[in-house]
Amino acid sequence: MVNESTRLSAQDWAHAALKAIADGGLAAVAVEPLARTLGVTKGSFYAHYRNRDELITAALAEWVRSHGEAGLAEFAAIADPAQRLRELLTAVVHAVQPLAPSVHLSLLGDRNDPRVRDAVGRVNRARLELLARTYRELGLPPDRAASRARVAYAAILGLLHLAQTDPDAPQSAVLADEATAIFLPS
Repeated sequence: MVNESTRLSAQDWAHAALKAIADGGLAAVAVEPLARTLGVTKGSFYAHYRNRDELITAALAEWVRSHGEAGLAEFAAIADPAQRLRELLTAVVHAVQPLAPSVHLSLLGDRNDPRVRDAVGRVNRARLELLARTYRELGLPPDRAASRARVAYAAILGLLHLAQTDPDAPQSAVLADEATAIFLPS
């Protein structure tokens, strides 16, 4: 609960909207339930946004920022491509939690919404570009690097999807080692 003297920022509302999206897609983004969750009145919402659509747009922009190119910058800065891929795969696998909601997977249910299509496309492109660049730097020809990036990314999304329904998934350290063994060229 937020006390009366605490002011929420627009970003606080966007983060709450992202949590709602992870739990139930765009349909779960509603001002009154979010205000209750945040422990504030609807007036707090209207201090930052004119309507629900503005909030959804802001939430999607925040997700693109944190999970797209800017969110990958720390990995992109790793000079050694093998270390970059190892750390990226390890971070992704450790982030996948059994039965945990996922913004990315929830957004796929709303993929016909142009805002969602754009946001998911931008995040996918940033991730695929980083993976393809890494595979090129590891010595794969451009076409193979792009293909390997797609397969690795598909496996990552598959792990995310599987975690939604698999409470008995192996420990993330084991999965990270397996992912590295499979997707890091010898």
